[in-house]
Amino acid sequence: MRACLAGIVAGTIAAATTAAVSAQTANLTLTAVNGIKVGHYTLTERPTGCTAVLVEAGAVAGVDVRGAAPATAETDLLKPVNLVQQINAVVLSGGSAFGLDSRSGVMRYLDEKHIGFKAFGNINVPIVSAASLFDLNVGGNANIRPTADCGYNAAAAASTQPVAEGNVGAGAGATVGKLGGFDHAMKGGLGTSAIRMPNGLIVAALVAVNAVGDIIDPATGKVVAGTRGDSGTTLADARTLLLRGALRPATPGTNTTLGIIATNATLTKTEATRVAEMAHDGYARAIVPSHTMNDGDAIFAIATGERKETVDVSQVGSLAATAIADAVLRAVRQATSIPGYPAARDLTR
Repeated sequence: MRACLAGIVAGTIAAATTAAVSAQTANLTLTAVNGIKVGHYTLTERPTGCTAVLVEAGAVAGVDVRGAAPATAETDLLKPVNLVQQINAVVLSGGSAFGLDSRSGVMRYLDEKHIGFKAFGNINVPIVSAASLFDLNVGGNANIRPTADCGYNAAAAASTQPVAEGNVGAGAGATVGKLGGFDHAMKGGLGTSAIRMPNGLIVAALVAVNAVGDIIDPATGKVVAGTRGDSGTTLADARTLLLRGALRPATPGTNTTLGIIATNATLTKTEATRVAEMAHDGYARAIVPSHTMNDGDAIFAIATGERKETVDVSQVGSLAATAIADAVLRAVRQATSIPGYPAARDLTR
């Protein structure tokens, strides 16, 4: 009887272990990388919010800000020549530059847990970078935007579970396809993806897509979401409008796609910066046009160093670009309509 019970217990434990491993393997979001936690806080008063990506154990990071209208904080410290070698969090938010306040809340949350850079041995300073997108024109009262409390709540909600997508966090008020005017735009959102290699390397991406341009599926070349035609239910295709000279000038500073790459590889700050630079190719593949004067596009790259093996940085950067493009597509496909901005799932094909 005891042997039988032992066998049942062992089988139950084995099944639970297998299920846990399968669940982790099935996670194809940013939290597929061990050590990464993600939390959203979405305001209900109007569509906006913030997303906190925590690396409580610290991680090497780099950044590449390529858009011409950025709203960022603590990006200079990520330069390879500067002192601090690891960060503890990256915060993405709506609310334009006002939304950068959400970073303070994440810092407060981490400080309460004594997580951060230690100055003079016992003074704790959480290292938190941030970037915001413009959504103040969406959903009514522009005075409603992410605050420090929003950032705190996003950090407190952060977990290793698969990341929620669509109209959440920093993607809640995101829109795309504004080259025909805001009355022809569509709903953007937040998306995430992960690539798992046979050797254990993981490269994952998370993006809040608020682009001035159209979203293109690189595999088919078809527009997934973007500038709508006069009927309001079909897509005009910004590439065609561009060649015809029929695009309306976009309003400066009212866009921006924000991204985060996470990998379990071991990288230096210089290598992480290169990965962030290469990852922008994913924007160029999936957003047309991208990196415009009216976008504040930025990508952070985080390397947890869980895998100690020497890595091919070019491979990581190339995978990062693919993950970014996949996440951009998921952002608009997972989004749902809000008043004035239909989602991709609602259009006539």
